[in-house]
Amino acid sequence: MSKQAESLRRLISGNKVVVAPGVFSPAVAKLAEKEGFKALYFSGAGFSNHLALPDLGMTTLTEVTDAARQVTSKVQVPLIVDADTGFGEALNVARTVEEMKSAGAAAVHFEDQVLPKRCGHLEGKELVDVDEMVKKLVSAREAVGGEILVIARTDARTVEGLDSAIERAAAYSKAKVDMIFPEALESREEFAEFRKKIRLPLMANMTEFGRTPYMRVADFDSLGYNLVIFPVTAFRAAMKAAKDVFVELRTKGTQKGVLGSLMSREEFYGLIDYYRYEDADAVALRAARKLAKRSK
Repeated sequence: MSKQAESLRRLISGNKVVVAPGVFSPAVAKLAEKEGFKALYFSGAGFSNHLALPDLGMTTLTEVTDAARQVTSKVQVPLIVDADTGFGEALNVARTVEEMKSAGAAAVHFEDQVLPKRCGHLEGKELVDVDEMVKKLVSAREAVGGEILVIARTDARTVEGLDSAIERAAAYSKAKVDMIFPEALESREEFAEFRKKIRLPLMANMTEFGRTPYMRVADFDSLGYNLVIFPVTAFRAAMKAAKDVFVELRTKGTQKGVLGSLMSREEFYGLIDYYRYEDADAVALRAARKLAKRSK
């Protein structure tokens, strides 16, 4: 098992719920890590939206893997990757999880929707048969042999009701996945019922503008959930901030009025350790000059 996967397994086995904010770029991931988060989440919706695409399963395995690798190369904390429906059938899922492992992901989750998939909090979702989903999960587990965590997401609550979602989760548990992700539950009571019926670690999605009421991290902790994600909160905040800046530039012709809401050059340089690169360049230059003198 990778170091990141081991770290994530320890975290979700602890006494407190783990909070994983959604990140959509390496710089944002570094910022979340600097703020003290112990795990990060790479959202399929957040990545699609970052590419100005809808969350309909339109991204490719290569795009998601490359983006995840860019994130893991810049942070030390474990990254959980949303792999939508797995980019195909069972054999494709096996390749997906192998690629995610090579990209440095600590965990990957798959959902039981058909393509084109939908955001978990919207209408129009359709589900695959339970056997088909179990086959995908078995394929994922066999491909990685426990080297990274495999998470099963069910979207059944919105389509078939809470009882069906719990039944599906129980079936997916038999595939020896590491965690269950019940999407779009609609009350604290439903989260409690899921925890009562499913013994595996549980993951909760605290997104905005969806079916789930706004709950605090402490609420999920008290219910016994192991992980809670805020998948696109930072992305939505960034988009709103960018819009406000563009309005300011268009209407006032200067950015002076929004300087207080901008990250300064020095703050960002500190985040990316800019001066370490300058120092490395200076060291290389001195070494090159010494070598040049010796060759004369």
